[in-house]
Amino acid sequence: MLQYLWAKTTAISVLSFGFLILPSPSAIAETVLEKIERTGKFTAGTSKDALPFAYRNEAGELVGYSIDILNLITEQLEIELDRDIELELVALQPKERIPELIDGDVDIVCDASSFTWKRDRLVDFSFSYSSTGTRLLAKKGNDFWDPASLAGKRVGAIAKTTNERSIRLAQPEAEMVIFKDRAAGYEALENGKIDAFASDGILLESWLNNSPNPQNYQIMGDYSHEGIACMVAENNSPLLNVVNYSLVDFMQGFLDDKPEYVAIFERWFGAQGILPLTQDLKSLMIDNMQLLIDFKDRIK
Repeated sequence: MLQYLWAKTTAISVLSFGFLILPSPSAIAETVLEKIERTGKFTAGTSKDALPFAYRNEAGELVGYSIDILNLITEQLEIELDRDIELELVALQPKERIPELIDGDVDIVCDASSFTWKRDRLVDFSFSYSSTGTRLLAKKGNDFWDPASLAGKRVGAIAKTTNERSIRLAQPEAEMVIFKDRAAGYEALENGKIDAFASDGILLESWLNNSPNPQNYQIMGDYSHEGIACMVAENNSPLLNVVNYSLVDFMQGFLDDKPEYVAIFERWFGAQGILPLTQDLKSLMIDNMQLLIDFKDRIK
């Protein structure tokens, strides 16, 4: 009996000691920034059809304003971590963005994502680096400037986007037609399968600017106003700090007329850019930058 008690006590002691020396899961959990430092790879989710923010060019490369922003973030990561960092781009559908972040398959998402409180419960947003809003693309002759005009109309949108949500809220009696990507939505509009296609105004402007028959279409209505930002998984403030620093550095540099930063903006939105902005839209983007810089301390 004494031998049994001694053996039992010894076993419990050994197990207790083992539990004491094993680190808890929280103690060994790796942050996204630590993973980037260990692997030397920065995996970014983005879009393949959100011109001019993120899209595939004729060579099949992912390019755009948001891709240039990701390159700036990568450069800042190299400075912070004192090592080379490889930027790996992954094209995602809008419905995949948040699940991929939560699962850790991508470290960040930068495309044309806009802030919503529902999304913010699941992920964290960076500072806004552009602005947009839901508008409608329709064939000329239609009048979809206000919500009442959409009752009973077939309105296309991409699933799980703020565009879908904005139209549903504005006019519950509209018949929503959901598409997997923008190309399918544009094709449906061209073929008369929908009356209008809802998307970010800047993206619609870009499509119209590159359309072979822009005279047949019109962009109308203002159904939401949103800021475009990057997203990272929750509880990763060290990475978010680097992202925000990179964004403020870029916007401050642009406002200070630094050539390398002005060139990035002009490449996409300037008079000779991919999507030349009207003076009103350009002023709106610049004003938003100025508001952010005025609110924050200057970097240097």
